[in-house]
Amino acid sequence: MIAFLLLLSTTLYAIPRTSVLGAILLTGYLGGAVASQVRVASPLFDYTLFPVYVGAILWAGLYLRDSRLRAFIPSRSY
Repeated sequence: MIAFLLLLSTTLYAIPRTSVLGAILLTGYLGGAVASQVRVASPLFDYTLFPVYVGAILWAGLYLRDSRLRAFIPSRSY
């Protein structure tokens, strides 16, 4: 069931129309991975923060790919 939810979230992320929903679902999935690594006291930089890095890359990729998200979160240019 967990693998199916990951596959569904990844598919939603890959489709441009539903990419924001997929990113939100994947962020929640990765948050669960962080919580389980914290619970078993895994090393911080080796295992625990790896899902955080993947989530940051996921949102950075979506920010560069989706103009609606760039309009929602504007960047300053001086």
